[in-house]
Amino acid sequence: MRHLSRRDAIAAALVAGVAPAAAIGAVATGGDRRAVARPLIDYFKAYGETLLRPAQGLFREPSIAPTLPKQQYSAELWDWDTLWTARGLFALADVRGDAAFRQRVAEHARGSLINFLDNQSAQGRLPIVMASTDKDANRFPFDDPARNQAKPVMAQLALLAVEHGGDSAWCAPLIDRIARFDDSWYAHNESHTGLLVWSNDVAIGNDNDPTTFGRPPFSSANLLLNCLLYQDLRALGDLSKRLGRPAAEREALAGRTEKLGTAILTQCWDARDAFFYSVDVQCADRRAELITNVERGMAMSWSTVPLRIQQFTGFLPMWCGLATPAQAEALVARNYRADDRLRAAYGVRTLSSRERMYTMAFSSNPSNWLGPVWIIANYFVWKALSAYGFRREADELADKTVALLAASLKSDGSLNEYYHPDTGKPLSHKGFMDWNLLVLEML
Repeated sequence: MRHLSRRDAIAAALVAGVAPAAAIGAVATGGDRRAVARPLIDYFKAYGETLLRPAQGLFREPSIAPTLPKQQYSAELWDWDTLWTARGLFALADVRGDAAFRQRVAEHARGSLINFLDNQSAQGRLPIVMASTDKDANRFPFDDPARNQAKPVMAQLALLAVEHGGDSAWCAPLIDRIARFDDSWYAHNESHTGLLVWSNDVAIGNDNDPTTFGRPPFSSANLLLNCLLYQDLRALGDLSKRLGRPAAEREALAGRTEKLGTAILTQCWDARDAFFYSVDVQCADRRAELITNVERGMAMSWSTVPLRIQQFTGFLPMWCGLATPAQAEALVARNYRADDRLRAAYGVRTLSSRERMYTMAFSSNPSNWLGPVWIIANYFVWKALSAYGFRREADELADKTVALLAASLKSDGSLNEYYHPDTGKPLSHKGFMDWNLLVLEML
């Protein structure tokens, strides 16, 4: 009988749905991980293609759906979900070794982008979600600057399709419209700090993030928004170079990208906590208007106040490659390795368990990001750890993610949207596929 190693025992326990304390620090090799992932790979091979939808109704191009047919969201096209689902499907093509499938995914990624751009407003703004029968399926009035619009991911989606499809010519007629979309974010949402703010708290991605949800309009320079935009500007720069856009245009774009990156590092890094925080931009010296007959005295030397609520978004400047090596080392040592406030048996808590808002309550409107494990959060942190050479921590997180989804598939016959970080229990929306596919990159 083969000796059962500690690593094998932990993997078996996790797949069975058990969360031993030792699993929080478990590390397995890539070979073991792929063995545990085999049922997931088979599942994705069987059902991944069902996310590729033909042109229909208002969608004149083929598109990518986030969930299995007849499940919630299955008839819709969502902004950032499309990017992550496409990325996961390209990873599936790699696992399958299937060049024809990769080209089909590229075709549907391009089509999804075109479907969004078909509904671009005169101001360059794009909808958050559409359905084939309704260009603004959830009635979000995206063309109103007082409301939120699609998250800044469209250049990233275009670049992904170009890189995997092997052709950039199709993008040439679209790049001005993609650039206009990113410009539209700056038109109404750039703060005096150089950071961008949400217009309100509706459909912000991590829906009930306490640094934005329930707070005043145009006040939250949210890390998710700013890091997504930073990556989109970088992707737009890459596309501009590939397509031979004018040098002056590329230089201006590079300047905007650098300015945003500098603002993120300057305003969001907190040396006291060794963590990146979203910030409040409402700081303004109003003495000149409120006490006109008194000498002003000491100048107000700060333009933001950190919103010291710890959540997975603190790792996003590492995902962007913005954090310095010293910042990354301090962040990981003090806020990830040190304890279980963010690092859990089944991945990364979306909100620190030390925050008073922490809860596992089910919610779909807004969806609950106050602690449950979402695979996209695991993915962001895994990419961040990998990029800065934290191989042991990245492997550990990959193992947990694979084990979580394998256990979910075994118990439910499909995957779910978010999970309990300590037990692995599914908490929402059976049949959800979307960014769960990104686990394939972790193998």
